[in-house]
Amino acid sequence: MIVPKTMNTYCPTCAKHTQHKVKVTTSKIKPGRTLAWGTRRHARKLAGIHGKVKGKAKVKKQGIRNRIMLECLACHKKHERTISGRMKKKAELAK
Repeated sequence: MIVPKTMNTYCPTCAKHTQHKVKVTTSKIKPGRTLAWGTRRHARKLAGIHGKVKGKAKVKKQGIRNRIMLECLACHKKHERTISGRMKKKAELAK
């Protein structure tokens, strides 16, 4: 998927359509917070403080999403946009 280097699109900060600089990014599922209560409880169980703990369930892998980072050339604020659901071909900038 070929993406232009600049595109005229809506900026939520300016609240109008302006020119944006485009940068290609991809997003994977990020790991959970290590200090969250459930994560700490699970770690305690794995350490053997309680009885037997169920392991991680096998889950269907989620695809990586094609995302582009748009930087407004008027106000220089950045926002992200998903350009396709699951990635078949990685997005690349036009030459």
